[in-house]
Amino acid sequence: MAERECPECTPGVDRRGFLATAAAVAGGVPLFATAKASAAPPTKTSAPETAVKALYDSLTADQKKIVCFPWDHTEKDRGLLRTRVSANWQITKPTITGGDFYTKKQQTIVHDIFKGLTNPDWYDRFLKQLKDDSDGKPWGALQSIAVFGEPGTDKFEFVLTGRHQTLRADGNCEPHVAFGGPVFYGHSAGENTDQPQNHPGNVFWPQAQAANKVYQMLSEKQRKAALIAKAPKESAVGFRGEKIAEAPGLALSDMTKDQVAEMEKVLACLIEPFRVEDRDEVTDCLKAQGGLSKCRLSFYEDADIAKDQVWDNWRLEGPAFVWYFRGDPHVHVWVHVADSPEVKLNS
Repeated sequence: MAERECPECTPGVDRRGFLATAAAVAGGVPLFATAKASAAPPTKTSAPETAVKALYDSLTADQKKIVCFPWDHTEKDRGLLRTRVSANWQITKPTITGGDFYTKKQQTIVHDIFKGLTNPDWYDRFLKQLKDDSDGKPWGALQSIAVFGEPGTDKFEFVLTGRHQTLRADGNCEPHVAFGGPVFYGHSAGENTDQPQNHPGNVFWPQAQAANKVYQMLSEKQRKAALIAKAPKESAVGFRGEKIAEAPGLALSDMTKDQVAEMEKVLACLIEPFRVEDRDEVTDCLKAQGGLSKCRLSFYEDADIAKDQVWDNWRLEGPAFVWYFRGDPHVHVWVHVADSPEVKLNS
């Protein structure tokens, strides 16, 4: 069988060493360990944002010329660079640990930012994903960063990119947007890009299992509404706003109480990998647009890997909420969440 093509994917310092190194920025205590009294939303003094400022202050003028940009920096072929998202990309040329561009201390600070953006229970799973999808290379070897604006001010954002990952820290400088903008995560979990039935070893597949559990609870009429013949292109995460009522899929307002309760578990599963501030901001944004009752759930028939009606591609979408899980040929997840559909993706 020919390998299923993944067009989005075609284009160091190891974990133990990082954890053994103290981040001298905060009196020898790693910045990801800094306690925070309140949860939502992130602020300029949240742990990752504090680390972003420490990193920025440590950069030389020559380093800043390469990885630091004005807030609204735009490029002809990539648009507004700060809001760009892709499955496999480098936002700047220097990798974090793959050369000598960053000092060991700066590498440690970047790692602290990365770790601070994740749920501690998910840290090892993110490392597994990165190692699996980077030909066994350690964290940072194939990842790059950029800083927009000036950290500590009202306009700044840190962006971390690589294969199957785009993460952000912005201290809520974009107050209407969760995560500071669209994010991406994925996992190939094998030597080949094709993944077999049930995606063995894929750290994100439990999210699809949770959604498929809801599908099993649906009536025949509900399944007919939820099943869509063809999936949209995977980068289609712009907001529909009020037009969501006309969108394909099953309206959650047409679900029973037990089905909605199960969908709440799906939402919890989706946001679980991220830090608590970002999880809370997602739920606040969703509530501002009417909550899950304004969302629609879709499963796509054209990408059923095993033809077993365990749907590999599915989507939860609201007026200003898109969580698009694509499991064929391997997992890509595109996320864009705001409290208003007026927010643009990449202008």
